[in-house]
Amino acid sequence: MQSFSADLLEFEPLRELVGRYVGSPLGRAELRRLAPHSDRGLLENALADVAEAMAYQGASRQPQAASRGSAIRLRFSSIPDVAPALAVLRMEGAMLEPKQILELARLIEEAGEIRAALNLAGEKYPRLAAQAAATADPRPILRDVRGKVLADGTVADDASVALHRLRRDIERQQKQIQTSLERFLRTHRDDGTLQEEFITLRNDRFVVPVVAGQQRKVYGVIHGASSSGHTLFVEPLETIDLNNELVRLREEEQRETLRILRELTELLRTAGPQIQVLVETIGRLDLLFAKASFASDFDCVIPRFSADKDRRMMLKDARHPLLQDVLRRQNKPVIPISLVLDEKQRTLLISGPNTGGKTVAMKTVGLLSLMAQSGLPVPAAEAEFPLFEQVLAEMGDQQSIQESLSSFSAHIARLREMLETVTPQSLVLLGRVHTIKTIGR
Repeated sequence: MQSFSADLLEFEPLRELVGRYVGSPLGRAELRRLAPHSDRGLLENALADVAEAMAYQGASRQPQAASRGSAIRLRFSSIPDVAPALAVLRMEGAMLEPKQILELARLIEEAGEIRAALNLAGEKYPRLAAQAAATADPRPILRDVRGKVLADGTVADDASVALHRLRRDIERQQKQIQTSLERFLRTHRDDGTLQEEFITLRNDRFVVPVVAGQQRKVYGVIHGASSSGHTLFVEPLETIDLNNELVRLREEEQRETLRILRELTELLRTAGPQIQVLVETIGRLDLLFAKASFASDFDCVIPRFSADKDRRMMLKDARHPLLQDVLRRQNKPVIPISLVLDEKQRTLLISGPNTGGKTVAMKTVGLLSLMAQSGLPVPAAEAEFPLFEQVLAEMGDQQSIQESLSSFSAHIARLREMLETVTPQSLVLLGRVHTIKTIGR
């Protein structure tokens, strides 16, 4: 498609409008790839998928008996962005962060629920079930990673037997240090040594605050001073061995945590191809149901494509979706358009006064054609299109500042470009002369 035509017909704002209904980063990535094309088979399959998603979504919003095949409402908004985690998995030897493992686990779990729901409804919605069934059952992967990382990004105590033991040992060691330092505080409570009675940490070691100048009364190691210099933080001699043991236990805990993270990373790296398929499938399904929600909100229909030997464009009560969106917020109605063009009548001339809706009519035809050839439902009561090789538009109201051309000169330059690229199977939309024309032989 000519880029200036797609821009003029506002395909990108239309993409953003559909994007309001996309729930996940995976769906948004799929939406960015949405573009018009002319492969009839792919388009008809895509639109058949949308039709089934619309039916499924409509059923899911109605009261249903709880039974196999019920349409369960699907939600994609809680699915995280796993692109950074997948990039790590593709780098041999790189290790995932706990948060990334948690995100992959959540993706796998959410994907499993969506897959199960669509599989159960497969008899009524076979196209949706077929898409879900294309992914491997994620439950075996999930069993290996579920619960190993907590919501705050820390590795769970029961991620391994060794980690559980080490953390219990650390708790016991901290209690011993606490008891030792509390005893020290009681001993020096009234001799003027202590600045205050509390226990704190310096350099990952438990210490007590001692008045500067009184440190000679205390046998121990100084680990720093307060910003005023009035307080020294001292580790008493009787606590040093206990602190040393705590440091050793924490280092072992860190080594065990890293071992678990490497192990989980390798498990997920091995399952990388399956996870990639899950990502692609969930992205497609998210966009598919976004199209269905858009269709519901904008009263859309699934367009048909006419046969190559009997090319026909027919629109009944068609509306421009961007205009409809604006006017809806203003509680104003949209005036729909209807038209028919076929092999016998290939050209439509629209005339009338300024602000009479001519440009809107042309843009409606152009944008809906692009939508249909992107596999999108269109806002109309009925719609049929030929397959266009190109949709070319020039409304004659754009001025080329960069080329220092007048509005008319820029208009002529774009017309020349269109003439150089147009084909017999193109849709041409021309302003100024206010013409909609399907190019023939």
